[in-house]
Amino acid sequence: QVQLVESGGGLVQAGGSLRLSCAASGRTFSLYFMAWFRRAPGKEREFVAGISRSVGGTYYSDSVKDQFTISTDNAKNTVYLQMNSLKVGDTAVYYCAASSRLGRWENQQRYDYWGQGTQVTVSS
Repeated sequence: QVQLVESGGGLVQAGGSLRLSCAASGRTFSLYFMAWFRRAPGKEREFVAGISRSVGGTYYSDSVKDQFTISTDNAKNTVYLQMNSLKVGDTAVYYCAASSRLGRWENQQRYDYWGQGTQVTVSS
């Protein structure tokens, strides 16, 4: 019913920036909450940032506050993650997720749909 497709990943030098995009298609009207997660090599998948599409409220992991910014273009059914001052430790596969229900942002079981992931590699 819903598809999420991430794009914008790639190789970037430390200190640089990238903007990831997540395009949603299908029955998107009920996807009130969108989020980004990431999975670094050898680590569990972790929450990065979330946004309420209708209200516009945002929520961030402490590890990326003041570094990443989540935003949405509702007319395009697209969510973005602006990543600045990238560090080698930010290297991970980044996933877009969507939910129609309230819950903890960090709870992965809250999300009904997931994208395929996009690789971000930060070099020193």
